[in-house]
Amino acid sequence: MSKKARREIPTFETPIIETHCHLDYLDTEQLTETLAKAQQVGIEKIITIAVSPKNLAKVRDLTERADNIWGTQGIHPHEAELFNADVEAEIRQESSGEKILAIGEIGLDYYYDHADRAVQRIVFEKQLQMAVDCNLPVVIHTREADEDTRSILENFSGSLGGRGVIHSFTSGLPLAEFCINEGFSIGFNGITTFNSAQNVRDVVTATPTEKIVLETDAPYLTPAPYRGRPNAPFYLPFIAETVAGLKEMDIETFLQQVYLNSENLFFQDT
Repeated sequence: MSKKARREIPTFETPIIETHCHLDYLDTEQLTETLAKAQQVGIEKIITIAVSPKNLAKVRDLTERADNIWGTQGIHPHEAELFNADVEAEIRQESSGEKILAIGEIGLDYYYDHADRAVQRIVFEKQLQMAVDCNLPVVIHTREADEDTRSILENFSGSLGGRGVIHSFTSGLPLAEFCINEGFSIGFNGITTFNSAQNVRDVVTATPTEKIVLETDAPYLTPAPYRGRPNAPFYLPFIAETVAGLKEMDIETFLQQVYLNSENLFFQDT
């Protein structure tokens, strides 16, 4: 690949908040390097996401490693069959921690179907209720499950109040419009840079800038021009450039709005 394609990571005056990654997938040495490099390119805050009973405590531990790391507590739809009363009790108790910002990653995944769909729906609903009870926003995963995702969220329309984000959005425009109207934010990542992802870029164009937050979902979904390498929060500026371009906005103006969006969603009470 040419040097031009592998250009250095851009930096901007406005800081960026990484709203979704998985730092617990890194070893200690990789984590130290990743945090240092992220800081060098203007990543001010990082939210690392829980997905299973096995990593709830790991996420909490990571939030204590550095002042700029926050976390979530929740069970991913892939792991829905591992959800039980003990797991629910742990999430409820630990979600009161000062550095736990949301219930997530929760939702539905009918693409891989790693868990029974009926179980996924039950666990999704239980965790949405936990978010209501704990007065926390939600981080939602949905893939090939637009109809059921909408139906379940409609049931929580009055109580949840749209506090949350539909992360790594790849669903159809109708679900995006519904979620935005409900008050949810939409999370965009490196998929926006993929040649095959015009459908996602169309959703970016249709999403009000006031409802956009940025993420990497690292170590997955590395943006161009670094596809093929493990993803990391320090690649977020490439995503910011792409999304700002799709919105036809000056990058600093765009980043100022997105920073405000992320603060309002996750950091109001910190």
